[in-house]
Amino acid sequence: MKKNNDSALVLFSGGQDSTTCLAWALSRYRHVETIGFDYGQRHAIELTMRPSLLQKIRTFSDDWNSKLGEDHIIDLGLISQLSHTAMTEDIEITMQENGLPNTFVPGRNLMFMMVAATLAYRRSMNVLVGGMCETDFSGYPDCRDDSMKALQVALNLGMATRLKLETPLMWIDKAETWQLAEHLGGSKLVDLIRADTHTCYLGERGTLHPWGHGCGTCPACALRARGYAEYVASRL
Repeated sequence: MKKNNDSALVLFSGGQDSTTCLAWALSRYRHVETIGFDYGQRHAIELTMRPSLLQKIRTFSDDWNSKLGEDHIIDLGLISQLSHTAMTEDIEITMQENGLPNTFVPGRNLMFMMVAATLAYRRSMNVLVGGMCETDFSGYPDCRDDSMKALQVALNLGMATRLKLETPLMWIDKAETWQLAEHLGGSKLVDLIRADTHTCYLGERGTLHPWGHGCGTCPACALRARGYAEYVASRL
């Protein structure tokens, strides 16, 4: 893959999508750092998984190890104070009258990108990488391509920068995300994502399913399971 001399800050939650995005950035950029957010999420286990994931990513190659720089954890507890959602409170996951599931956290991705842009500015980094996706998602408006493009314009106008927001998963589904992970890091990366990442909204580790850990019933688990089954079928 063609490389350039830029540096990237990856929004790294410790889940499947962000781990794939991290591998994508390491395959593309000269220097890569990661940022994670503690916003009072119900599945805070994802924050616990991050350090070991990053350490294991370093073992994939000397190239990745040399490129992977500092990790940053930012306290955004303000989000849970402002919102009332199934991602931040122990309530049943349901659909709302506005057509969005109550796992939608208003402003979350917008705030994530704004904070990441601020850190990138301080550290002279010019690319932000996020796992937002418009193909396999729950209709979250802050995951849409139009939202990210508009945000890129607003951030650059507001900070007089030339930041680029990259969303490598925007137009691919979960099966294709597994395929991308395999392309970037082989079966070793696929196995790492299965066993060591966390995506379940309820924060359950429990049983290791073929597709990874989780409750097996929440929207995130259902999406991941279906994508993995389609990925496996495509390899037969």
